[in-house]
Amino acid sequence: MIWKTLVYDYVHNKNQMEIDYSIEPLLPIVADESYLKEQQQRLARRHETDRDRHLIPIKSETRLKILHACERQDEVIAEVELKRSMVSHIRNEPQTERRVERQRLYLSRGPDKWHINKVQELTDERAFTGQPEPAQNMPQAADASDYGMISMPSIPFLNRHLLGYPEPALRRIRYDRARAVQYADAWWNGHNPAFLTFEVDCTNFISQCLYAGGAPMHYTGKRDSGWWYKGRINGRELWSFSWAVANSFLRFFLTSKSGLRAQEVGSPRELTWGDVIVYDWDGDGRYQHSTIITAIDPNGMPLVNAHTVSSQHRYWAYTDSPSWTPRTRYRFLHIPDFF
Repeated sequence: MIWKTLVYDYVHNKNQMEIDYSIEPLLPIVADESYLKEQQQRLARRHETDRDRHLIPIKSETRLKILHACERQDEVIAEVELKRSMVSHIRNEPQTERRVERQRLYLSRGPDKWHINKVQELTDERAFTGQPEPAQNMPQAADASDYGMISMPSIPFLNRHLLGYPEPALRRIRYDRARAVQYADAWWNGHNPAFLTFEVDCTNFISQCLYAGGAPMHYTGKRDSGWWYKGRINGRELWSFSWAVANSFLRFFLTSKSGLRAQEVGSPRELTWGDVIVYDWDGDGRYQHSTIITAIDPNGMPLVNAHTVSSQHRYWAYTDSPSWTPRTRYRFLHIPDFF
């Protein structure tokens, strides 16, 4: 099918665009002026960030999967998944970032050739409806085997000694940062079937990472208090808002005095592996995204993993996200070594 050739050309040219910081490679095949303008602005922000980081892009590779296509005589609507791997250097040290995005492409055939009329992003880091996806939409983590791992033993049961905050007389629990990061690297591009998957899954994913690192649940049985998860039982969704909603997640951390808690710090440089960053895209005080730190770059700055737009070792500032605005605010949360 000739239109598929155009889609492959689009992916190839997008790779070149990421290296050149320029929309020029897309101009012969994409007629969506709004999308091109957004990409131009995004690339300019990323270029500035990369310059500040002393980062030099080396190679961008993307694996294309056509998820669905609706074909008519001279028109096609195709939903695609783009698994991108960006290799770069910072002071001659190699860096690799991975990301998975989904787009809907609207293609049409002109007198001489096919072209793309519209590009629609299908992944959004902004909104959360509070509705998890059905269980059948929870694929296994495609890349778990790359880390020598299978589903980690984080099945969400509640130990009696973890109900409520641990009493001072109980043994303190060490936060296993390495295990939290292992979990984040194993499931960054997949969904552990032991947990529900949400439409916007970022905070649910971070909560799972913390739980895998030994963070004790604070079970209250109330949606608006504590930090806990039971899943869907007899048609009821049993999880606290703080488990899956970024704003509630942040509020819990800032008010918790024992058990799972965090110390807010003023700079990303003060964070380490297993710590957390939350994002307010509009600067209105309502936080909409969460990430976990899984690496530190040669400049001493955090790299993060996240869901919704599945990302591994992404630069913490997210200035190349479509959700980013000049009003974006961050909160930097350092998790204590003991709960």
